[in-house]
Amino acid sequence: MSPRGEARGTIAPRLLHVVDFGERDARVAVCAGDDGRLQRTPTESLIDRLNRNPIFLKLLNLRFKYGYRFLSRLLTRDDVLFLNYGYEEDPPVALPLAASDESDRFPIQLYHRTATQVDLAGKKVLEVSCGHGGGASYLTRTLHPATYTGLDLNTVGIEFCRKRHNLPGLDFVQGNAESLPFPDQSFNIVINVEAAINYQNVPRFFTEVERVLRAGGHFLYADIRYADEIAAWESELANIPMRLVSGQVINAEVMRGLEKNRFLDQLTRRLPNIAFVRRIASDYAGGPGSLIYRRLGNGEASYRLFCFAKD
Repeated sequence: MSPRGEARGTIAPRLLHVVDFGERDARVAVCAGDDGRLQRTPTESLIDRLNRNPIFLKLLNLRFKYGYRFLSRLLTRDDVLFLNYGYEEDPPVALPLAASDESDRFPIQLYHRTATQVDLAGKKVLEVSCGHGGGASYLTRTLHPATYTGLDLNTVGIEFCRKRHNLPGLDFVQGNAESLPFPDQSFNIVINVEAAINYQNVPRFFTEVERVLRAGGHFLYADIRYADEIAAWESELANIPMRLVSGQVINAEVMRGLEKNRFLDQLTRRLPNIAFVRRIASDYAGGPGSLIYRRLGNGEASYRLFCFAKD
């Protein structure tokens, strides 16, 4: 059987977990060692050790700072607008899209599912880590916020966004998620899709979100963690200074989206035809058969969707 079929066969029936994640899929325990930790590959184990080294962390910051810019320069040549995974339900969402959006259906559906947890119409919206602005453009055009601000640390990405997405009420700002360059109570809604996993200090980011939200505002959040990172993640989530409205595990929906997402093709188009380079690209893009795809299927990774409210 192909890797795709093998992985799809392990997907559990669609489950809705609202607020309480105490009954997380039991398969996570099966995929972890006796001490509850994820059984990482040798390469991942090395990276995990390096991530605890302060000198390496400084080099990692440079990798994100300059590597992300390089990736943007590579991908914007082909007008790549989305850097996130996808989303699809069973039966399919069948979200009505403009012809110009159809090729990005599955990453768009992830944005749509995240953003429509509340009504964006007439609201001041901030997206933290907006990437190449595809989600910002789609949500501005279809959900009609009063204003929509996309923020990203990547200067190349922000420059591309400003040139590519010219819409009334939509603007882009270069800045750090852990030190948002906005006054207190500036926004009604903050959106963060599949980005906080890369932040150095996630609790600080959560604190910044609460600071820039107005009373009655909402934080709409989608992200992923490996099994041995979930306890720490849940502790961070429990300490967010906002009320948890809902939470849902969406592994199966994200896997369906990954099977149909064109990001891997967009990424490999600009890479040399070298096997190990393309394997790295596949793991980064989450293509069928990739490490992250398999882990979403067997429970070694958990992709979740949240809505928080600032009372």
